[in-house]
Amino acid sequence: MNLSEEFWDDRYINKDTRWDLGEISLPLKTYFDQLTNKNLKILIPGGGNSYEAEYLHQQGFKNVYVVDLSKTALSNIKRRVPSFPSSHLIHKNFFDLDMSFDIIIEQTFFCALNPNLRPSYTAKAAELLYKNGKIVGLLFNVPLNTDKPPFGGNRTEYLDYFKPHFEILLLEPSYNSHSARSGMELFVKVQKKS
Repeated sequence: MNLSEEFWDDRYINKDTRWDLGEISLPLKTYFDQLTNKNLKILIPGGGNSYEAEYLHQQGFKNVYVVDLSKTALSNIKRRVPSFPSSHLIHKNFFDLDMSFDIIIEQTFFCALNPNLRPSYTAKAAELLYKNGKIVGLLFNVPLNTDKPPFGGNRTEYLDYFKPHFEILLLEPSYNSHSARSGMELFVKVQKKS
């Protein structure tokens, strides 16, 4: 299963983006609304149309970055939010990034990765985070596809991936998910081990 740049770009070109809510998800908006430091360096990997990046930018966060394999997805953000810094829209594979961040936002990226990459994801995320850095976001808590994204999972499985690199602060059912995902998501908040 090769989920290549072309695969993802085609999905955005053809608007085959059923996972896309068309707006920021309430659990992430609620989390962002309690952040007070507008200088936090925040990464949204596999950000796609990234309504989360748009919201953070509109709230005055200065260091929000989106990395995606799809040029079309990144262009969609820039077209929708012309003031978003072009240098913060990174056309690259997450695994090839060489930067550091305070927070990595998880919103459909983990479930888009081939499941055999999940241990590599948590290792790479830990490498990209500053001391005490966090991954915060949403993970599917249901079995989904086995042959194409989105790939699901469950709390027990996710703990196995995160525990080697992260302290688990929260990994519980999301109480305020979008109605289309109600009862299907876990809110995750993990902190890089020192």
